[in-house]
Amino acid sequence: MRVGERFVPELRDEDQRVPSSCAINQHGIVLLVQLRYNFRVYPTPGQQVELARAFGCARVVFNDGLRLRQEAREQGLPYVSDAELSKRIITQAKGTPQRAWLGEVSSVVLQQALADLNTAYRNFFASITGKRKGRTVAPPRFRSRKDNRQAIRFTKNSRFKVLDNGRLRLPKIGDLAVRWSRTLPSDPSSVAIIRDAAGRYFASFVVQTGEDETLPPVESEVGIDLGLTHFAVMSNGTKIAAPKFLRRAARKLKRLQQSLSRKRRGSNNRKKAVLKVARAHARVADTRRDWQHKLSTSIVRENQAIFVEDLCVVGLGRTRLAKSVHDAGWASFTGMVEYKAARYGRAFGRVDRFFPSTRMCSQCGRINEKMALNVRAWDCRCGATHNRDVNAAINVRAAGQADLNARGAHVRPGLIPAARNEAGTHPDAACSTRSVEGIFVL
Repeated sequence: MRVGERFVPELRDEDQRVPSSCAINQHGIVLLVQLRYNFRVYPTPGQQVELARAFGCARVVFNDGLRLRQEAREQGLPYVSDAELSKRIITQAKGTPQRAWLGEVSSVVLQQALADLNTAYRNFFASITGKRKGRTVAPPRFRSRKDNRQAIRFTKNSRFKVLDNGRLRLPKIGDLAVRWSRTLPSDPSSVAIIRDAAGRYFASFVVQTGEDETLPPVESEVGIDLGLTHFAVMSNGTKIAAPKFLRRAARKLKRLQQSLSRKRRGSNNRKKAVLKVARAHARVADTRRDWQHKLSTSIVRENQAIFVEDLCVVGLGRTRLAKSVHDAGWASFTGMVEYKAARYGRAFGRVDRFFPSTRMCSQCGRINEKMALNVRAWDCRCGATHNRDVNAAINVRAAGQADLNARGAHVRPGLIPAARNEAGTHPDAACSTRSVEGIFVL
């Protein structure tokens, strides 16, 4: 994910920090960094009703704007501009009996819903015209009230405020109790209130800071080979066993899914069962995220340069190994390493996915024939004996170093990549390091 795209994080005591964007001058000095802090909030029953109303109004405004633009396109009319869309969908709609209840929520929430729609359209147009790299972005879709995740956003225009008693005051909602685990480094520019599938509420603050967090330089550089048996194998020989969080929770998830399937659709018992399943999945996701953050932070702190292979996770997700691939979470882990390396002044590089790191001898450079997955060690004609994964990690490091030197990359690259998840320990997350072989992750 690149700068400017949206993301959401998580951390110890439900708090979290995530770099959103970073401005760096030609000398590699950080001028401005955007961080996102997430904290758990506990609205009262009355405040939950007000939040549900705000979620619904934001969803209706988004859908009305999307419908208006679709109808204009079908009728051959000009594209509805952002200003005209805001005027017709919000300002004029509040004066009609059908949408008079839009005035019951903050207007900033409605404006931000339209801003999300405009961003979705810009990303779609940039994708189909080739200006946006990566996978093709689909056009915006209607939002459903049955979505498990709901979110609204307040900017400074809404005059939200963190009170002296620690509560978060939001317009037309009230003072929310926040579980603070640290203080904000500066005044937040915006806050998003998020309700996840497990029924938890979070406040996500965006703050700006110019603090230079460059770590002291170290000598070591490492290549990482990601896998399923071992989550990561380092070029220095360290092997980190795959924790397999989803596999370990499979028995409990199976029991909860079976209980859910027995409940009658539309009943209150089915709603309770759905919530239990969502909480179990949230625990798995929080535990995985917590473990990956600890591991990625340890790797970034101990190495000056980190190189990984650019895996096609989407393609591997279509194979018979899909469940294990998604359980490993390679993409999220490499994303964490990438933005933390940029944030703390480390070098990071991705090696092309078609680079024959496994078949190449790390000593003589000979490329051998393809090997089956069950072949974990092999001998080269030069007389060298290789462990399959360690040899691949060594080749990844060498290829990454060569590419970095060829590009003349600075230790602090241009723009810091915005990660979707950052730091943290969820209170319910398992904090075991038993799955780490040869390295103690803090």
